[in-house]
Amino acid sequence: MNIRSAEFFKSSTKLAECPKSDRMEFAFIGRSNVGKSSLINALTSHKGLAKTSQVPGKTQLINHFIVNDSFFIVDLPGYGYAKVSKAVRAKFERMIWEYITEREQMVNLFVLIDLRHKPMQVDLDFIHQLGMEGIPFSIVFTKADKVKQNERQKNISTYKSELLKTWEILPPIFVTSAETQEGCSELLDYIEEILSANLDQVQYRSGID
Repeated sequence: MNIRSAEFFKSSTKLAECPKSDRMEFAFIGRSNVGKSSLINALTSHKGLAKTSQVPGKTQLINHFIVNDSFFIVDLPGYGYAKVSKAVRAKFERMIWEYITEREQMVNLFVLIDLRHKPMQVDLDFIHQLGMEGIPFSIVFTKADKVKQNERQKNISTYKSELLKTWEILPPIFVTSAETQEGCSELLDYIEEILSANLDQVQYRSGID
């Protein structure tokens, strides 16, 4: 997929404020400071599109970006950020799960995981809940450039082994780096596949040849 244009569209504090549009949406989520905004910028070749920060918990809204004037990339608040009050954390969790479970336009959720770390319970619990809710998702390892090749493979294998304790089939898995753009073309191709498949389904239901 070639990205011709990518622009900020809207920020929302809750599901009801999200764009009234039938365009398909691809949402990105992960623990705070996992590199969501940096990866979105790398995918769209637009360094300033999503605001990046070294401060965890910077993204506190549902941010929609319109890409190629045809679909949305959505930057969701991070989960598992402990350095806020319980009330604020609960608010973020409600916002996230309302979007994930009720937003009909979302066709895939990309769950970002820092490749430098071994499996963390907060990630495993989140992924388990997605499975319980029947949410279509993929796993995206980030910051691959920060890890040596042998350690990278070890961490991925460990993660797969941990997931296979409860999953019979693993979701699609991507390895990426916002710095080197590793894995970005594969991720964009995957998005294009989903777009095409969903458009074909719409045409089939509508009786269009």
